[in-house]
Amino acid sequence: MKKHLLDLTVNLVEPLHERYVLLKLTHESPLPPMLPGQFAEVRVDNSPNTFLRRPISINFVDEERNELWLLVATVGDGTRRLAQLRAGDSLNCVLPLGNSFTMPRDAGCRLLLVGGGVGVAPLLYFGKKLYDGGFEPTFLLGARSAKDLLLLSEFRKYGRVFVTTEDGTAGERGFVTQHSLLQNEQFDQISTCGPKPMMMAVARYAHKAETECEASLENMMACGLGACLCCVEKTTEGNLCVCKEGPVFNTKKLLWQF
Repeated sequence: MKKHLLDLTVNLVEPLHERYVLLKLTHESPLPPMLPGQFAEVRVDNSPNTFLRRPISINFVDEERNELWLLVATVGDGTRRLAQLRAGDSLNCVLPLGNSFTMPRDAGCRLLLVGGGVGVAPLLYFGKKLYDGGFEPTFLLGARSAKDLLLLSEFRKYGRVFVTTEDGTAGERGFVTQHSLLQNEQFDQISTCGPKPMMMAVARYAHKAETECEASLENMMACGLGACLCCVEKTTEGNLCVCKEGPVFNTKKLLWQF
């Protein structure tokens, strides 16, 4: 897909949690086509310690409002600066970058989307696309506690939502791979994004269940174009740049231990 360098205008900055903020952005012209799983490289202005763009997953695209959503976890100087933006500010972005999740071909495909922490971000837009395509995705979302669960009301618009929390304050206590849903139902395709240990556990479950599984990796991506090589992942096809060949990979291609 064609890449665009755009100065987007901030419509809304919505704090979701002490560590998470939702940016809603627009442009004077129609936003370019974007696919679920792709990301944007965002320039951080007025941050002396931030020299490189920050890769942010495309959380949602509201075509009617010509609006792009970016879910930002404030983990460093750059992302904290992004959280300080206000309506009317400008944000320079390169997008869309990377590949996307695979849309199923079989109309009866049973789909499970598993996310943890800020890794739930690309699954919302994927769920929307699946819903619009006539599918009924199931979401399994994990977090440390109830306060860390993000955008649940949005996810519920597009499918069933199941939840785990490590402290048991919402849903079932434990990790996503311990949820009773995985013992009671079978799925044909799994898509996951979140902390690497969680994705590896989901991949192991999928391997044992003989279920196709895709993971959206969150390697450090500085350039977003495959030039700097800092996001390289070892795969069955050799070392690949996550920003260019991914970020979405079939887990069979990854050299993870199942």
